[in-house]
Amino acid sequence: MNRTEHMRHGTRSTFARVTALAEQRAVHEAFRWLHLQNQQLLRTQAELVAIPAPPFAESARSAWISERFAAIGLEEITTDEAGNVLARFPSAIQAGRTAGTILLSAHLDTVFPIETPLQPVLRGDRLEAPGACDNAAGVIGMLALAQAMLVAGIKPATDLWLVGNVGEEGEGDLRGVRHLYSHAPFREHIVGHIVLDGAGAESAVTQALGSRRFQVRLTGPGGHSFTDAGTANPILALSDAMMRLAATVAEDEKTRTTFNVGTISGGTSVNSIPESATASVDFRSTEMTELVRMEAALHRAVEDAVESANIAADAHAQRKNTSFEPLRAAIDKIGDRPTGRLPESSALQETLRAVDRHLHLHTDLRLGSTDANWPLSLGVPSLSMGAGGDGGAAHTRAEWYSGANRTLGLKRVLLLVLAMLEEAANPLES
Repeated sequence: MNRTEHMRHGTRSTFARVTALAEQRAVHEAFRWLHLQNQQLLRTQAELVAIPAPPFAESARSAWISERFAAIGLEEITTDEAGNVLARFPSAIQAGRTAGTILLSAHLDTVFPIETPLQPVLRGDRLEAPGACDNAAGVIGMLALAQAMLVAGIKPATDLWLVGNVGEEGEGDLRGVRHLYSHAPFREHIVGHIVLDGAGAESAVTQALGSRRFQVRLTGPGGHSFTDAGTANPILALSDAMMRLAATVAEDEKTRTTFNVGTISGGTSVNSIPESATASVDFRSTEMTELVRMEAALHRAVEDAVESANIAADAHAQRKNTSFEPLRAAIDKIGDRPTGRLPESSALQETLRAVDRHLHLHTDLRLGSTDANWPLSLGVPSLSMGAGGDGGAAHTRAEWYSGANRTLGLKRVLLLVLAMLEEAANPLES
């Protein structure tokens, strides 16, 4: 059967593959192990969240997961230059056989600054701590799945690599997965990438929400609010630029494009004309063309606002017969996440549907900004999904995770991983 015929009959054959997998004794043993480990997993999760890991400062967590990978029996454990920790699951690959690789990853970093108090509180099935869900749930889920497979004696017929990666949050700008797809020794063989991010068992991110982020800085001579009145004011000009930009976004409300000014700062006192003003700007869209358009609009808005402020300040200086010093602008890109989409006909999405059918779940396919953005932009079949349980108050100090029903989510991920390993090993089998 050729590939086209396989895809045409894929739904039936994929469901049969998932059903057969779920009936295997070793898979039942893995399910049983996961069911019995919930309290231990929560204790391990509490240990993890007590380790600070803002973007660019994840080294302690990298060391922690490297030790965990070794303790459960994974192979070829390495930490790359970016800080990603890679480990190979023991497989039954025949010597000289070429097969695809499945990648399972979870990001190590959190949004919280290094000085954030981390005092995890565990009450029954509930863990309360910054980062308890995003992404301690994903990291612990990845470790649990690997250990369950090892305990059950499961040996896939092709490579499964596990990665605790850095740099997913905020200004980390996906630097961990970018590095993987440029430097990992198995990068050319990846045929499916499953990202574990947060909690849940009935959703998956299959469309990548792209973003571009910028820091805008205006500088000028500054001065006294009264004696130097009329001097170009960076804060006023920056505010004018942002309002011009907001009007540009409003012109095209049909596209799924957003604009946000996240921070704005500058000045020294209420009676001083500031010497500088800085704003951080975030654009998000499902379409790369829109992100390019908005980047151009940002430059145009800043240029026009600065020009307007300088014309007014120059005219004032001429009337007062004083010197004129112009405002200057600098725009730096501080984030760039690409867009992408997992095709509905892909083996990965077909397999997810088959797994959910087997488990009597209904997956809500979502749009999001995750580590899956990067492989999706490269055409690698990828999705991001929860690792079971429930959670809330993400990205706040009140964040929490509940391990109740974690097992269902982990069963879902395990069946997806195992079915994709079979697909990677035998992609043309019906």
